[in-house]
Amino acid sequence: QVQLVESGGGLVQPGDSLRLSCVASGRTFSGYVGGWVRQAPGKEREFVAAITSSGISTYYADSVKGRFTISRDNAKNTVYLQMTSLKPEDTAVYYCARSGLYTTKEGAYDYWGQGTQVTVSS
Repeated sequence: QVQLVESGGGLVQPGDSLRLSCVASGRTFSGYVGGWVRQAPGKEREFVAAITSSGISTYYADSVKGRFTISRDNAKNTVYLQMTSLKPEDTAVYYCARSGLYTTKEGAYDYWGQGTQVTVSS
């Protein structure tokens, strides 16, 4: 049984930074791709970022390129999403997820966290 728990969300002002964390249970996270997906009310769910198990390869949606950085610390079973230069349009619930494939297709992600709210407002 794999459990993913997100944390680090909150209320910030435009231009601020925030780091999200996703902690996965046990050793089952080893060898899996970590991904971040966000959902805002009235908007389509957006695949934000992904990182391979080794951390060598990463993917970013065009909307966050240059501002967000995905990373991981396998010793801590944790995937991070460092968000900088935050904009109001970044407001959403952010979910982390696990996949056996390096892909942006959500159907390939078999475990999901509960989500953490990020609100960017002045």
